[in-house]
Amino acid sequence: MTLPLSDLRVLLVDDMPQAAKLLQMVFNGIGIHQVFVAKDGMEAQEFLDTADEPMDLIVCDWQMPRMTGLELLAQVRTAFSEMPFMMVTGNAEAESVRAAIALGVNAYITKPFSPAQVQEKLMALINSIENKMDLAS
Repeated sequence: MTLPLSDLRVLLVDDMPQAAKLLQMVFNGIGIHQVFVAKDGMEAQEFLDTADEPMDLIVCDWQMPRMTGLELLAQVRTAFSEMPFMMVTGNAEAESVRAAIALGVNAYITKPFSPAQVQEKLMALINSIENKMDLAS
């Protein structure tokens, strides 16, 4: 069962308004219009705790005030173990990447990035999610 991109519910978490706006434009450009924005991990966690419907995907910055992307990822994995989670980072050091993989990140992209790179990474992640869903059914 394939979910149309227009039906995807994405939570975008980034403390930099310009980065969030760019990512939101990329999502809109590929047909994802249900994009909810949180300015940090703490706000994202509050949103997830009170949302009427679950998110289909979280795209999250790595370094943010109050709660980092890794801290949010750890909390998301506790409550929503299968939720697809993509991290956006300016720090792709091997140790940081290993920490994210250990927590169950599904994908990451490094800054600076182009809209085409985000779209490619996002579509690969969505395709892998759909393949897992097809295998499970």
